[in-house]
Amino acid sequence: MEPTESNVNELLSRIEERYAKMSKGQRCLADYIRTNYDKAVFLTAAKLGETVGVSESTVVRFATQLGYKGYPGFQKALEELVRNRLNSIQRMEVTYGRISQSEILETVLQSDIEKIKLTLSGIDHKAFNLAIDTILGARRIYVIGIRSCAPLAEFLGFYLNTICEDVIVVHTNSSSEIFEQMLRISDKDVAIGISFPRYSMRTLKALEFASNRKAKVITLTDSIHSPMNLYSSCNLIARSDMASIVDSLVAPLSVINALIVALCMKKQKEVVTTLEMLEKLWDEYQVYSGDELDHVRSSFSVRRGYERKKSEGGGKGERTE
Repeated sequence: MEPTESNVNELLSRIEERYAKMSKGQRCLADYIRTNYDKAVFLTAAKLGETVGVSESTVVRFATQLGYKGYPGFQKALEELVRNRLNSIQRMEVTYGRISQSEILETVLQSDIEKIKLTLSGIDHKAFNLAIDTILGARRIYVIGIRSCAPLAEFLGFYLNTICEDVIVVHTNSSSEIFEQMLRISDKDVAIGISFPRYSMRTLKALEFASNRKAKVITLTDSIHSPMNLYSSCNLIARSDMASIVDSLVAPLSVINALIVALCMKKQKEVVTTLEMLEKLWDEYQVYSGDELDHVRSSFSVRRGYERKKSEGGGKGERTE
């Protein structure tokens, strides 16, 4: 199934479908939104009505007739439209054009904190647990993240390699390279696709390819309306910054961290064995300085001591020094 304009821009599609039957005031609203959605997204119902020259009640009825649950639902659809339509320069101008230099640090960090809070309140725990079980049951794991999402894919792939036996981080400069690296994907495998606005068509094509080969598909994206979810049966939603020149991927990284920790807890013995092997290699080839290596050793000896106490006592474990 190919992503269509209505998939990606649902609000504009609804406006087009209903435009002929709209009243004069509603058509004025529709015309304004189609050309000024970047401004409308920040307006209250009253302010939008004032700007267009209609009443607040007309704005609310307009939102309802488009099929949304009042003005808040309509405004959320506007946010989705802004995510997909504004380029990075426009998003920077809209968001940071009014902020002074002294406010930037606090504003950006507070925004990232808010994204994590929103992600935490909206995360689907069933989907999270399904993702863990799917990864653990897969023969081979493909991780796909392109452009600004590539570091997330690399980070996830790096740690999955310490937990699972066959992990492939798909590297690509073209669609053909994706298919070449995923040539042997099958129904025994899983593809993890990571993409945030503006969505990568190459990632979407990779997930379509995996789905056509009957592989299981997990997505990490920003919304249930994301086109990445077209081919996925397990959707992990993490909020990203919709209006910035720099993609805010703090919340997605937190979800990835949680996935890695959960997988480690499911396969503790295998992970400990792998890390012991790595420690010997790090020591032999002097990968880390002495202090860093000692920290790794002490961290895992503390953890293993805690687990041993817990199993021997049959109750709550205590950390050993």
